[in-house]
Amino acid sequence: MIRQVLTVRNRLGLHARAAAKLVRLVMGFRSRVSLSREDTEDAVEGGSILGILMLAAAQGAHIAITVEGTDEAEAAEAIRRFFEERFGEEI
Repeated sequence: MIRQVLTVRNRLGLHARAAAKLVRLVMGFRSRVSLSREDTEDAVEGGSILGILMLAAAQGAHIAITVEGTDEAEAAEAIRRFFEERFGEEI
């Protein structure tokens, strides 16, 4: 199991378009992915766009990502890059 805490750097936060991209990314791996806000600890499945949106992760929010499965290292790295690249947006 891999756990990492990532910061939402995008000015718009983890909004609908970014959440949809994240779900597509997560669904490309076999591992189970869950996300939670560090301040609330409410966990949601990484494959649920509604769950991700319910995190209401604004810019600066710290999101704990837990990845468990056969390709967890690759999945964790891809998700880390996705957050660091501001969800592929310039904002």
